[in-house]
Amino acid sequence: MLDPMDSHASPIPAAVIPPRRTRQARVRWAGRELTIGGDAPVRVQAMTNTDTVDAVATAIQVKELAQAGAELVRITVNTPEAAQAVPYVREQLDRMGVVVPLIGDFHYNGHRLLTDYPACAQALSKYRINPGNVGKGDKHDRQFAMMVEVAARLDKVVRIGVNWGSLDQELLASMMDANAARPEPWDAKAVMYEALVASALRSADDARALGLNPDNIVISCKVSGVQDLITVYRELHRRCDYALHLGLTEAGMGTKGTVASAAALAVLLQEGIGDTIRVSLTPQPGEARTQEVVVALEILQSLGLRSFNPSVTACPGCGRTTSETFQVLAKRIDDHLRAMMPAWRERYPGVENLKVAVMGCIVNGPGESKHADIGISLPGTGEAPAAPVFIDGAKAMTLRGDGIAEEFHRIVEGYIERRFGRQPAPLEGAVPHACVE
Repeated sequence: MLDPMDSHASPIPAAVIPPRRTRQARVRWAGRELTIGGDAPVRVQAMTNTDTVDAVATAIQVKELAQAGAELVRITVNTPEAAQAVPYVREQLDRMGVVVPLIGDFHYNGHRLLTDYPACAQALSKYRINPGNVGKGDKHDRQFAMMVEVAARLDKVVRIGVNWGSLDQELLASMMDANAARPEPWDAKAVMYEALVASALRSADDARALGLNPDNIVISCKVSGVQDLITVYRELHRRCDYALHLGLTEAGMGTKGTVASAAALAVLLQEGIGDTIRVSLTPQPGEARTQEVVVALEILQSLGLRSFNPSVTACPGCGRTTSETFQVLAKRIDDHLRAMMPAWRERYPGVENLKVAVMGCIVNGPGESKHADIGISLPGTGEAPAAPVFIDGAKAMTLRGDGIAEEFHRIVEGYIERRFGRQPAPLEGAVPHACVE
């Protein structure tokens, strides 16, 4: 048997995400700039579901999405009234100090809305154009050109967004005919894949011929199936260097949508494919629209691509932990850290990298706590009510009594203040019902 430390043995290589090699788009508004592609971080997008005509309601939802972590927010621009409302949405956001760029989502009549309402075209930082929905026959080229010419003149970024459900039917039909004439025809799905990729890349070529800066082009080819998305984006990555927008077109609701999005996006991002993502979740009744942003952030953070919020590690629980104390504490800490992050990002630079462990018993608790910046191993069922606290890998104290949860919460806040605050502060004292050893 090979000695694992033998001089001839090789170390196990760590998983590495290859660098992205795409062009870099620059989304601009009000003297600000957000980069997409190249060496920029993978950006998180979201989309409102309000009626854009209601500028106040739309601005409020944009603010909520931005506060949740969305770096770009797309709004529907489908009618003259919606186009007229766009500058007021931007104005409301500016008044609230919400510095997030707006993307206009155009289908069918975008050529008229962008040309007839120049204030709308100017207020938006980026346009989404679906090549399958810009007109048929001769109208297609003319109406596509009208939109691109506005973007080129105003130096706006354009996402050429092809969708499985609204693919250019004339292009698909011609490709099906050509395929039928092959000595060995491809299967229908392979033709569909090629039609998606061809529609996006041909449209990008057309946009460049019309004067659009190639760096201002972002491509997407959205489908609903995980394996289909992986297949199409691997081919896009092979055949172009445009920044790529990732996302399932209809991921679904709840667990299904979350898992499908994570499964598809994680594979591609791990391969260095994807420059901006959107998780298209159908909100469950009563669920906030911001849930799609939360999932997108978690995907990127789980892959180690970015850090947005402090990480709270907690065990799933077992027969040794029939008490819910650690579950309640873990949720309380996690909820508190997320709620405070909008204010803490400025006050505590780097706090998003904090790692907290809240474990239920002594089996894995001490070990996980040592690996975290700050961790606690709570007493499992039948164990002595003593909870060791580890700070920066070393045991710092043991909490006892009825106020363990409250005291640990305060210790975490004190640690954040000391480590990330601009002015160090002493650790706060214990609560009356906890005894610190």
